[in-house]
Amino acid sequence: MTTGHIPMKDGVEIFFKDWGKGQPVVFSHGWPLTADIWDPQLMFVANNGYRAIAHDRRGGGRSSQSWDGNDLDTYADDLGQVLDAMDLHDVVLVGHSTGGGEITRYVGRHGTSRVAKMVLVSAIPPLILKPAKTPEGLPIDVLTGSATGSTPTGPSSTKTPPFRSSAPTAPATRSPKACWTSSGCSR
Repeated sequence: MTTGHIPMKDGVEIFFKDWGKGQPVVFSHGWPLTADIWDPQLMFVANNGYRAIAHDRRGGGRSSQSWDGNDLDTYADDLGQVLDAMDLHDVVLVGHSTGGGEITRYVGRHGTSRVAKMVLVSAIPPLILKPAKTPEGLPIDVLTGSATGSTPTGPSSTKTPPFRSSAPTAPATRSPKACWTSSGCSR
């Protein structure tokens, strides 16, 4: 078991723990947690023939407390520098909550050349809507289907809000679930 710090280009130091040998599995924690949240998973992964790695994101845990760079782009770049410094390839990235946003942003900014797989656990996905802050996003009419005359759930209607089905809702006796098809919920 190894622990240490990796210096980032801006001087911030990112704490990491590195257990086991084999294909690397890198865990990114949710906010405001630390790498320690992954200890049971690190132990399981390391005991089953993989290399288990977790880091404390900048601003938390044993990593530097930085005033700047507390955004997903910087978190993704930090992850990239960790993967580079540890010379990791064929990596399985696992991200929970903000960690999921971190790993998806990493792939968006740095590509998949080091990545074998990704696992998102209750992750915050990238914003795909086109408000002022994400001009590269999609306009709402594309997401709701009004540009093509249909929604992901069937024919569009001015009476149904975006991403809602015009299907009847499930009776109260059924277990709660989302109805995403125009034919209604099935058991």
